[in-house]
Amino acid sequence: MLDHLIKGATLVDGTGAPARLADVGIRAGRIAVVAGPGGVTEGAVTSEDATGLVLAPGFVDPHTHYDAQLFWDPYATPSMNHGVTTVAGGNCGFTLAPLHPDRPEDADYTRRMMSKVEGMSLKALEEGVSWGWSGFGEYLDALDGRIAVNAGFMVGHCALRRHVMGPDAVGGQPSPEQLDAMLALLHDAMDAGAWGLSTTQSSTHSDGDGKPVASRHALPAELLALCEAVGQHEGTQLEAIVAGCLDQFADDEIDLLVEMSSAAGRPLNWNVLTIDAAVPERVPRQLIPSERARKAGGRIVALTMPILTPMNMSLGTFCALNLIPGWGEILGLPVPERIDKLRDADVRAEMLRCADSKEAGIFRRLANFGRYVIGDTYSPENEGLSGRVVGDIAAERGLDPFHCLVEICANDLLRTVLWPMPTDNDPATWELRRETWEHDDVLLGGSDAGAHLDRMCGAPYTTRFLGDCLRGRKLVPLERAVKMLTDDPARLFGLRGRGRIEEGFHADLVLFDPERIEAGPATLVHDLPGDSPRLDSKAIGIVSVRVNGVETLRDDRVTGAVPGTVLRSGRDTRTVSTK
Repeated sequence: MLDHLIKGATLVDGTGAPARLADVGIRAGRIAVVAGPGGVTEGAVTSEDATGLVLAPGFVDPHTHYDAQLFWDPYATPSMNHGVTTVAGGNCGFTLAPLHPDRPEDADYTRRMMSKVEGMSLKALEEGVSWGWSGFGEYLDALDGRIAVNAGFMVGHCALRRHVMGPDAVGGQPSPEQLDAMLALLHDAMDAGAWGLSTTQSSTHSDGDGKPVASRHALPAELLALCEAVGQHEGTQLEAIVAGCLDQFADDEIDLLVEMSSAAGRPLNWNVLTIDAAVPERVPRQLIPSERARKAGGRIVALTMPILTPMNMSLGTFCALNLIPGWGEILGLPVPERIDKLRDADVRAEMLRCADSKEAGIFRRLANFGRYVIGDTYSPENEGLSGRVVGDIAAERGLDPFHCLVEICANDLLRTVLWPMPTDNDPATWELRRETWEHDDVLLGGSDAGAHLDRMCGAPYTTRFLGDCLRGRKLVPLERAVKMLTDDPARLFGLRGRGRIEEGFHADLVLFDPERIEAGPATLVHDLPGDSPRLDSKAIGIVSVRVNGVETLRDDRVTGAVPGTVLRSGRDTRTVSTK
């Protein structure tokens, strides 16, 4: 007897094969039978008619930061609402474990770091997470049996350093004994199921004290020793961020990434590859590490987003504008002093110069202030400005756009919400994206779901991409789009029995209406612990999501079931060859 039978669906199985009508039967959490319409003769406890609907494997998000959110939100919203059934966490060198059992202050340091560097609510981290573990295995055990999605986690380099070196992890170098202790800790984490190592050398990553995070102080020898340890475990990976990920790699960064992947004999993924036809040299430069790694016995995969992720800004709170060289010092001042500085014409001129400099990298595109749209406002002086383009307001007032924006924000004591309009939405850039997606070492992903909660909402990239493929630009056919969201990331991570609809595979499934599939606009909601805000987006056209055969969502409403699995390296992942 089958547990459930889905009849008459348009099956897109994740392999890239042409869509076909099929009946799919589920038993004991796995796909028991796939047959043509009416071809299943076995009875089923429950069944549904899926005529006109597409049945696809559950989507796999390769880059999230759900490490904390899963404790208060086992449904990983909004990702699960948008068809995601498996998430990869522990990215960018940041994890909540291991924590040193004799230093309770390390948990506070970690909370403040995660709040600063990943834009998580400090109140939510304090009130929504138990923090009752020490080792990485204990952290995984704390999630086991209580989540609705499947989740695997890298172990963060920053946590390893902090555990072994304490406060000296920021600014210091490990002694030989400390490096050995770090390696032992990494081995323990992978023995417990960590997917491998994540690390960052990015200049944008600072801790709660404003200092470069711990892994940024690591020298190549330390990184390579850790990578070699990763290669000694089944089903492991590397994830790394360097400063050049934001724009174009430096020569020494290319050397480092290639050496890391080669030392481990494991794939290394990084994010995010930003594609813009106005900077045609970027994509070839960013794929040099992939080409060199293939020759050196490694593999380097670039993650890239197939949508334009909505993002808001503010001159009053930490956001991407703070990361423009020279801007952090101004935007970090107390609000009254900040307003005074911003109203100084010489200061504004210098800020604009910095924003347009080569050092600003990818953040240069944030400096076109005439294209910003005004969001929420808070003062009588700004009444009626919400939804208007700054360039239009500036023309009316006879001001340059940045000066106009500053005056609007100053009226709100810098609380004004700003929406930068994308500069890379032209046909040439979309065609360049389509071409880049064909590269063997380019993978869709980089949502950062679970992080930067009140500034961006990347989780809905799955439904928005499918809607675009079916009814928008139609850059790739549906079958290939589904493969890019399912089997491709599953194969990169070596997931056992996931990513396809195939007999014997785990029944991670998403059923959707191809006429309606889409993501709604990002809206600010207050549903985090401590009533903290985050951006959310409703899924449109998702009929049902199943994880390990159990329905977790129906018509955008969670069912309350928590059938997800903490995916552990070796048991749930196999080693992916880099040869």
